[in-house]
Amino acid sequence: MLVNLHALPAVRVETACTVRRAFSFEKDLVLDWVDAEFGRAWRSECDIAFARQPVSCFIAIDRDRLLGFGCYDVTARGLFGPMGVAATDRERGIGTALLVASLQAMRDFGYAYVVIGAVADAQPFYEKVAGATAIPNSAARISAPPRLRR
Repeated sequence: MLVNLHALPAVRVETACTVRRAFSFEKDLVLDWVDAEFGRAWRSECDIAFARQPVSCFIAIDRDRLLGFGCYDVTARGLFGPMGVAATDRERGIGTALLVASLQAMRDFGYAYVVIGAVADAQPFYEKVAGATAIPNSAARISAPPRLRR
């Protein structure tokens, strides 16, 4: 999907948690949580966010508990994702807050458009929150090289 950052809809984000850019010293805590909640592939992508300056990972926290994360510029420049919210904390506006924070940061950095890949059943969410539109002929995936295995 494609998002025009200069035409972001006005979204009112209401959530009881704090959404902020992750600090570099939180890297191990965030990566361990992402691995436990979503697996090694997303952990690897999130790891790249901590190599960026500034860190390109936003986190949602409630007191000392991590609830979700959202990354950008990890798989490719100008690409949003991955993003995930703990199953027990969904439907609280956390995903919206993470997406909006990330897209605003990308716009502030100078991006005009952002690509959101592999949206699966979340297409209505991205349409509503970010005004995202489907990219023609993007459903066919480029064949990827074989995955490494241990």
